[in-house]
Amino acid sequence: MPVEIKVPALGESVTTATVGKWLKQPGEAVKADEGIVELETDKVSVEVPAPADGCLESHVVKEGDEVEVGAVLALFEKGKAGGAAPAKAASAPAPAKAAASAPEVKAAAPAEAENVDYDVIVIGSGPGGYVCAIRAAQLGFKVACVEKRATLGGTCLNVGCIPSKALLQSSENYHAAAHDFAAHGVVLEKVGLDLAKMQARKSEIVTANTKGVEFLFKKNGITWLKGHGKVEGTGRITVDGKPVTAKHIIIASGSDSANLPGIEIDEKVIVTSTGALELSSVPKRLVVIGGGVIGLELGSVWNRLGADVTVVEFMNHLVPGIDSEVASQFQKLLVKQGFKMKLGHKVTKAEKTKSGVVLTVEPAAGGAAETIEADVVLVAVGRTAASKNMGLEEAGIELDKRGRIVTDAHFSTSVPGIYAIGDVIAGPMLAHKAEEEGVALAELLAGQAGHVNYDAIPGVIYTWPEVAAVGFTEEALKEKGVEYKTGKFPFLANGRARALGMTDGFVKVLACKKTDRVLGVHIIGPSAGELIAEATMAIEFGASAEDIGRVCHAHPTLSEAVKEAALGADGRSLNI
Repeated sequence: MPVEIKVPALGESVTTATVGKWLKQPGEAVKADEGIVELETDKVSVEVPAPADGCLESHVVKEGDEVEVGAVLALFEKGKAGGAAPAKAASAPAPAKAAASAPEVKAAAPAEAENVDYDVIVIGSGPGGYVCAIRAAQLGFKVACVEKRATLGGTCLNVGCIPSKALLQSSENYHAAAHDFAAHGVVLEKVGLDLAKMQARKSEIVTANTKGVEFLFKKNGITWLKGHGKVEGTGRITVDGKPVTAKHIIIASGSDSANLPGIEIDEKVIVTSTGALELSSVPKRLVVIGGGVIGLELGSVWNRLGADVTVVEFMNHLVPGIDSEVASQFQKLLVKQGFKMKLGHKVTKAEKTKSGVVLTVEPAAGGAAETIEADVVLVAVGRTAASKNMGLEEAGIELDKRGRIVTDAHFSTSVPGIYAIGDVIAGPMLAHKAEEEGVALAELLAGQAGHVNYDAIPGVIYTWPEVAAVGFTEEALKEKGVEYKTGKFPFLANGRARALGMTDGFVKVLACKKTDRVLGVHIIGPSAGELIAEATMAIEFGASAEDIGRVCHAHPTLSEAVKEAALGADGRSLNI
C-alpha cells in the first residue's frame, strides 16, 4: 500500500512552503533518505527525503504550488523496484500554471522555442531585470537571468537602495535617541554607538533581500546563469564564454558610479557609495562631492553619527531638477542639521595624505582655489549606464553620447530581438522606473499592452526630512507655457505632524488652471516618500485637485496635508 510523503515541520512560525523542484519523477526507484522534492520558504530550502528504499508512485502537487505543513506531497511504494521513468514533461513547471490563467500567452510563445535554450534571457538581476524575469515567467515563457555577482538583486539590493535605507534608519534612530527623545519625556543618560552592530544589521537585511530574489527565481522556474553576459547578436549571448540562445534578449545591466577625472577611487579614503556603506568607523571630516540624492542620503547617515560633513556641488543649488522652493527649504534644513555647503564649486584635485585627503576646490565660475582637508571623501557625482564590456557596439546596438542604449517606445534596440530597460537606457535612474519597464516589456512580448507613464514616476530622497515629488515642477510648467495654480499646506498646521514633533516642510500641489487636473505634487516633510503614492495615483488616473480634496482622509494623519494642499489650489484650505 502506498505511503504518503508529507510536508515536514519547517521551523518555528513557518506553516507553509512552495514546491520548488521535483528531484524524482513517478516510476523512479529511490533509495532511503534520497531527496524527492525541494521545498522553499522565505527562510530555508528543504529537501524532503524518501522514508525507505522503494519507488515514487505519483506527485500529488505541482512545482510552484503552495503547501501547508502536513499536506501530502507524493505517494511512495516501499520496496518496489520501479520502472522506466516518464519524460520530464510529466511534471508541469510553474510557468504553465500562469499560462493557464492567461491563455492569450500561448499565441505569444516562440514558435522556434525548440531551437533555442530559452524564450527570454535577461542580462542583469537588479530590480528591472529580476522583476522582468519574474513577469515573463508568470506569462508562460521559459526564462533565464544572467548575473555575475555572487548574489542576485543588482546594485539596488546589494550596495544601493536597501543597505543605504538600513543605515539611514539606524542612524536616524541613534540621532533621535541622542537628541529628540527627551522632548517626549524619554530621558536617556547616555547613548552609545555600536557601528559594527549597525553594519551587521544592514548586512543581514541585504542578505534577506537577495535570498528573497533567489527564492522567487526558484518559485517561478527561472534559471540563474552565473557569470558575465556578453551580447553576440540576435538570439545569441555568451555567459563567461559559453554560448546561450534565446528568442528575446533583454539588457538590464543597470548603472555604475560616475567618477571625476584625476580622482582615484580606492573605496577606503576616497569612496563611492559602495565604500561609504562599509566604513568601519565614523570619519571626523567627510567631504561629499555632489549635492544629489546619493551624496545627501549617505552624508545624512554619517552626519547623524557624528561626522562633520561638507557638500561640494558644482551647481548653485542642491539636487538639480527638483522644485526650486523645495530645494531652498531642503538646503536650509540640512544646514540647520550641521551640513556645510559649498555650492557653485568644483573639485580640481584630490591628494591622499597620511591623515586622509586634501581637496583643491575652486568656484565653478572661476576664482581663487582653496583646500579642504577630509578623513574620507565620497564621490557622488551621479551614475553612468553600465554598457561597457558587453559586446553591445560590436553586435550593432546603438548607444547615445552618454553610453546609454538607444531604444524605441517598446524598448527595442537597433538589433532585432534585443531589448533594454532601466538605468542602461534614457530616463531617471530609479529602481521602480526599471521595474515598471520590466513588467511592461514582458507583457509586450506576450502580446499584451505593456505601458509606462513617465509623467507618473515618483522620486524620493530619504534624508530627514524626506523629499518626494511626482509630475512637473513649477519651472517645467513655466517653460512649457502651461497655466497652473498652486495649493500649499505646511506640516506645522497638521495635527499629526505636531503630535510627532515633525513639523518641518510642506506639501505643494500644482494643478491645471483650466481643467484642475493635477500636474505635479512636491512634498518635503515627514513620510514624504509614503505620501507621494496618493499623488502618483492621482496623476496616473487623471484626477483633479478637487478629487483629492473631496476624498475623506483619516484624522489625524499626515495625509491630510495632501488633502489640504489640494483644497488650497482653489483657495479653500480648511486648517490654515
